[in-house]
Amino acid sequence: MQFKPILTFVLPISIIMWQTSYRPDILAPEKSDALIPQSNTFRGVVEDIQSPPGFERVPENKKSFASWLRSIPLSTDNTVYLFNGAPKHNQQAQYAVLDIPVGKKDLQQCADAVMRLRAQYLRDNGLTDLISFSDNAGKKYQCPEGAGDLQFERYLETVFSYCGTLSLEKQLRKVPRFDEISCGDVLIKGGSPGHAVIVVDVVTNRSGKKMYMLAQSYMPAQSIHILKNPIRADNSPWYDASGVLTVINTPEWTFDRNQLRRW
Repeated sequence: MQFKPILTFVLPISIIMWQTSYRPDILAPEKSDALIPQSNTFRGVVEDIQSPPGFERVPENKKSFASWLRSIPLSTDNTVYLFNGAPKHNQQAQYAVLDIPVGKKDLQQCADAVMRLRAQYLRDNGLTDLISFSDNAGKKYQCPEGAGDLQFERYLETVFSYCGTLSLEKQLRKVPRFDEISCGDVLIKGGSPGHAVIVVDVVTNRSGKKMYMLAQSYMPAQSIHILKNPIRADNSPWYDASGVLTVINTPEWTFDRNQLRRW
C-alpha cells in the first residue's frame, strides 16, 4: 500500500510550517552526542578543493550545471547538522559541508538534496520552466513560473513529500560507461531503503583518467556534504573513475557502477 502525505499550510511572515508527511524511508532522529570534526574547515567554493596530483579541472561553460556545482560555497563549520539543529551522530563521513539550507523539517534527504541542487541551478539560470520532477506513478510536479523564494521552497517541499529515489531513478537516463562520468551525474539506488549521491566535481589527467567527488544528504534530513573516500587512508574526497572495482564504497552506502544516471 502506498500512503499519501497530508500537507497543511500555515503562512507566517517568513516561515512555512507543514504537517510532516509520511515517508517510509525516514529514520528517527539520531543521538546528538556527536564528535564534532576539528579539521577540514574551508573557505571558498567546491572548486577550491585541491585536485589530486597530476589532475586538473576541465573548463566548463559558465551556464552549465557542472560550473554551478563547482561554485557552491563551502561552510566554514564542517559539522553536519540535522534538520532539527542537532549535530549528526556520525561526523566521520564528510570531507566538507556545502553552504546549502537543510530546512526545518525531515524532508530534504538523499534524493531530495539532489533534486534541490538541480532545481536551484535551473532557477538561478532563468530556466524555471525546466524544473519538473515525477512521482512513482508518473505524475509531474512543475515549478510555478515566476515563483518567488517562498513559493519555490513550498514547491520543493511538495516534491520532497511525493518524489524519492525510486521516482528519480526512473526520471534519469542511464550512463552506458562509468568512465564517462561527468559533473552533475547521480549514483542512485531506487527503493525503500534507497540512496542517491551527486557528482559535484570531476578532474582529469593527461592520459584521460578521471577522478570525481560525491555529495549527499542522508536520513534524517541533514546538511549536504562532500564525502570522504573511505578506502583511502588520507581521507581524500576523490574517487577513481577508472578503477577495476565494480562497486563504489561511500562512507554510508555502496553503489554498483551500473547505477550511474544523468539528467
